[in-house]
Amino acid sequence: MLSSSQLEQHLSKAAWILKGPVDAADFKVYIFPLLFFKRISDVYDEEYNEALSESNGDHEYASGAEMHRFIIPKGCHWNDVRTVTTNVGSAIKGSFFQIEQANPQYLANIFGDAAWTNKDKLSDELLCRLIEHYSQYNLSNSNVEPDVLGRAYEYLIKMFADQTNKKAGEFYTPRSVVHLMGLIVNPQQGETIYDPACGTAGMLLECVEQVKQGGGDFRTLKLYGQEKNLTTSTIARMNMFLHGIEDFHIERGDTLREPKFFKYDHLQQFNIVIANPPFSLSNWGADIWADDIYGRNIAGTPPKGKGDMAWVQHMVKSMDEKSGRVAVVLPHGALFRKNAEAKIRSVLLEKDLLEAVIGLGENIFYGATLSACILIFRAKKEQSRKGKFLFIDAADLVKKGRAQNTLEPEHIDTIYKWYSDFEDVKNHVKVVGIDEIKANDYNLNIPLYVEKEMTDNLPTLEEAKAQLKAAAKEAQEAEERFIHLLNEFAKRHRKNWNHTFGARPPIFADSLMLATTSNTSSRYCSTNVFAMCMMRNTKMLWPKATATLNMPPSTKTTASKCRPKLTGTK
Repeated sequence: MLSSSQLEQHLSKAAWILKGPVDAADFKVYIFPLLFFKRISDVYDEEYNEALSESNGDHEYASGAEMHRFIIPKGCHWNDVRTVTTNVGSAIKGSFFQIEQANPQYLANIFGDAAWTNKDKLSDELLCRLIEHYSQYNLSNSNVEPDVLGRAYEYLIKMFADQTNKKAGEFYTPRSVVHLMGLIVNPQQGETIYDPACGTAGMLLECVEQVKQGGGDFRTLKLYGQEKNLTTSTIARMNMFLHGIEDFHIERGDTLREPKFFKYDHLQQFNIVIANPPFSLSNWGADIWADDIYGRNIAGTPPKGKGDMAWVQHMVKSMDEKSGRVAVVLPHGALFRKNAEAKIRSVLLEKDLLEAVIGLGENIFYGATLSACILIFRAKKEQSRKGKFLFIDAADLVKKGRAQNTLEPEHIDTIYKWYSDFEDVKNHVKVVGIDEIKANDYNLNIPLYVEKEMTDNLPTLEEAKAQLKAAAKEAQEAEERFIHLLNEFAKRHRKNWNHTFGARPPIFADSLMLATTSNTSSRYCSTNVFAMCMMRNTKMLWPKATATLNMPPSTKTTASKCRPKLTGTK
């Protein structure tokens, strides 16, 4: 059995093979499809061998479509591509196409549209090295558990997000934020869960994990997602399969212009709607919103250049009318911008759909250095929470990083506790009624409600006086130690001088007299006078000293060069 760390290191090295010819932002376009191709090929072999054993060697039985999760046509297996050494990209692309055609219900377009035949980027030699690298490990179910492979896949997604940073915000939400949102919406077995901007499906998988952790049967969940970007939507589908999830529906398309999920003649509704949509999306479809045929214009038309409240209305419209709850990540501007957005907020608040506003710290999200917030909506709030709105200021609950800040487990626990308790916490949490919000013109800016206690951390007058006295005492003691050292130096130097020259230089008389001064300010002056005397006498007596010691000429020259360049009163 492969461990998570082994697999993560293995997959990281695969990305390094592409480094150079391929931009880091494009790694995922090539790495993920090959990983999925290797996985389904190894699982196919595993299923084939099991069926062969059950049928006493009946190859026709073992090759039957009913024996396999996915059909791999003849000549399109990983091992078939591995034997190719020329036009390797064409062989990969051809196998992908045939596999998609053989499994239209599940794998249509799943391998994306990468330029496998572009030899300027992907030479035959490079692709052969990449295939041989993947071939080191068997990725069958018996060798790699779905959870292990899924975690390794998520590790790769995060690694690519770290490398591309700004672009990563388009497909990846930090898993710490996703985990917090999962705790709040609290998915239960048998529920329907929808992400209208699903990216790589991280939020859907978090809901699966929440049900697992709670001891529920995750296989009873019905998972739905929509994603506009082709590459990201294919990564999401592969992510679900590699995690062992089979009952899911991820569609590609523009959610605001063309939602994909319906029940009869209206939008399908779900128990949980959870998303991190693009911030302040421009050109989102304002022209069709006023007469939206899907009935999502429940509170008004958002500004043309800010699609945040369009996402909110779509999600609120998509939640079940009895048990529905929504968790959505938004920029802070959506809380306080005026005009059309203020009107939309007023309608949602008067309907008592909003439950909580959670402000997060800055620089947590990729590509967005500013802080963001999470809005929680419920179709039916608990009786004790009706007409009340929870504001949480968690801006200081982050771990500072060089390039990216992170929300740590202890921060998540704290925020979730505040949300669950639904009560005031000094400097952090405030429960507010509709009248107070209405008085602020439906402005949801968190500092309006959660007031921070200002502290200057300055000492009191008595503390300052005590600190001043202590500093003066330390300065006096340091000065006394310095004068003592000067006296000791003068005594040693006078003794050496008398032994050599037979007379005491004037400098020592000066220094000894000044060193005995008792007044602090006088002592301060004395040290300066001492230094001036030292410079004067040393400069005057240096030639005599070198001559008296009978130094050889070369040594005298060296001594002259080494003599300190003294300045002072002549």
